[in-house]
Amino acid sequence: MSTDRARGPADDDSAGHRAEGARDEVPVGRFSRRARRRDREEQKKGSLLKELPILLVVAFVLALLVKTFLVQAFFIPSGSMETTLHGCTGCTGDRVLVTKPPYWFSDPQPGDIVVFQGPDTWTPEVEVAEPTNWFSSAALFLGRAIGVAPPSEDDYVKRVIATGGQTVLCCDDQGRITVDGQPLDEPYIYQNTPPESRSFGPVTVPEGRLWVMGDHRSASADSRSHVSDQYSGTIAVDDVIGKASVIVWPFSRFTFLDSPDIQPQQVEGAAPQADVVAVAPVLLGLAGAVPVTAWRRRRYG
Repeated sequence: MSTDRARGPADDDSAGHRAEGARDEVPVGRFSRRARRRDREEQKKGSLLKELPILLVVAFVLALLVKTFLVQAFFIPSGSMETTLHGCTGCTGDRVLVTKPPYWFSDPQPGDIVVFQGPDTWTPEVEVAEPTNWFSSAALFLGRAIGVAPPSEDDYVKRVIATGGQTVLCCDDQGRITVDGQPLDEPYIYQNTPPESRSFGPVTVPEGRLWVMGDHRSASADSRSHVSDQYSGTIAVDDVIGKASVIVWPFSRFTFLDSPDIQPQQVEGAAPQADVVAVAPVLLGLAGAVPVTAWRRRRYG
């Protein structure tokens, strides 16, 4: 006996309703998911716009901390340190990283290249038009922080020749500078001044001060040019901004700047300033980025 029966209109209508219902359920679910996803995306965009000012403030504070305590980029506009650092007319102005940790626990040593704030008695080597409004001031600050803007007029870069308590003099019978009677070994000198105009001193450097000179001896208004001032041409250790450690621009001149032992008799056994301080800004950047990233992951995860 056959169990099959003829399908009637009721069966067809029921099947039609089921089919129609099945077709309706899929789009509704899909559209619902799309709507929820779109709502989440719009919420994220709105939250990001609200948080953008906070992120900018955090980035500015981190940049300020790095610039103040760790590392600062400097643009070299003058030729007084030629050819160690380019800044002459027709040359590409070097950008250098000036690191500050080397002088946290010790003073600059002979042979170091330092950036410092010059005394009031020093004539600026470059002229810089200072901004007249807050926006230009902020742009100049950021430009100087990353080394794309000229430094302040009273910022200088020179090499340390003698430190507190030492007596510097030029010249011996071979035309060399002497410190405490010992001639210096200065392989970096470029275009020295004629012997007849080279002499100065003797000058005894006061404690807490430095005698500094440019490598381009015939084009550097350094300590020699200010012997008659109240500081005898010296600069204060406290006015040193940091140690020039790396040439970062142009890429063709990328190199670490060494500190030659120009006074082997006086500084024998002194530990070299480690270039590992160049990683300090990276560590600080990570320290700042990790909590911000973790916070964002908790918020949007």
